[in-house]
Amino acid sequence: MTVSLLGDGIFIVAEAWQVYDIHNDPIALSLVGLAWTGGMTAFLLTGGIISDRVERRRVLIAADLARAAVVAATAVLSLAGVLEIWHLVALAVLYGAGEAFFGPAFVALVPEIVAPHHLVQANSLDQLVRQAAERLLGPAVGGLVVAAVGAGGAFLVDAGTFLISAACIWGLRVRSLPAPAVDPSARRELREAVVFVRSQPWLWATLVAASLSLLLFLGPLEVLLPFVVRNDLDAGAFGYGAILAAAGAGSVLTSLIVSQRGPPRRYLTFAYGMWTVSTVAFIAYAFGTALWQFMAFAVLFGACETAGMVVWGTLMSSRVPPELRGRVHSLDWFVSIGLTPLSFALTGPVSKAIGVDATLVVAGAAPMLVCVVLYVAAGLRRDEELHPLLPTPVIT
Repeated sequence: MTVSLLGDGIFIVAEAWQVYDIHNDPIALSLVGLAWTGGMTAFLLTGGIISDRVERRRVLIAADLARAAVVAATAVLSLAGVLEIWHLVALAVLYGAGEAFFGPAFVALVPEIVAPHHLVQANSLDQLVRQAAERLLGPAVGGLVVAAVGAGGAFLVDAGTFLISAACIWGLRVRSLPAPAVDPSARRELREAVVFVRSQPWLWATLVAASLSLLLFLGPLEVLLPFVVRNDLDAGAFGYGAILAAAGAGSVLTSLIVSQRGPPRRYLTFAYGMWTVSTVAFIAYAFGTALWQFMAFAVLFGACETAGMVVWGTLMSSRVPPELRGRVHSLDWFVSIGLTPLSFALTGPVSKAIGVDATLVVAGAAPMLVCVVLYVAAGLRRDEELHPLLPTPVIT
């Protein structure tokens, strides 16, 4: 996971810079982001069903090999000097489809190799590795690699990390066995997962909050932030990587703190409070004038976002029945990112209509309101009183 996510961090920088090298317009990167999230959304529910029917280790290996092939093809086209936006769009669809199969299988496998009383630490470690590799070291290395050898070389490095990940997963001794199904109907299996999600206020409210929040801020984050860094700050690929790395540093710090202390008793209040504060960073991006300012608010964004995600990961591991985990995780992703293709599709035109700065302000303020409204509407304070988390052992 560490090696693969390190490659993902490199890929984020390489993809943005490659697109803007071809066409320096936010609409171009919006199209690539739309293809990526569209491919993921289209296959997420199928990925969840497959991860509950097939040995999850095999699903993970197949997804890694498929993504390695996609990124390697991108590298070859880039190094040959023939890469066009339409190539990136088509390959992004395939890349997103690979993620749709990998994600649910990976998350569903974690509780099978971790004892229940260690789930908080395991999810903290997951976030620590995820943020340290994908958002701290990966973007920093990606900025250096892109500046040194170009985006094509960076894509080639990322393709190699997927092969290493597949080899590590192949060596796992854990074998997840699919639960026997009396009626192996995809519709029935999805209905079971939907019924469970609707019965859990903490679950449906967070899925709706994530869906609306990502609609509002993911496109601006992925499209407008590199555009501003490149054109307004003139900081280059290294500067963009440094901002992403700063967010990763905040995430790593939060993961370490929560893994040591555990989430507070009011864990849902804590998570929603952190998510509400996190998008203040986007408002700062609209008015920032120096790289260090962007980095400082990126730390805030990374720290608050990850604090909530540690709690969320623990809940998904402890309050979802094992036989439903793959499908519930796929529903989680499907609902959460279901509107993100629209986010990418709207970011370019909206930023042209009202301006980049105004778009960033909306992306920062609107998700805060969404989190507050859903926390109150779903009665999450009462939910956390009825379902306390397992006590977290103190690590010394």
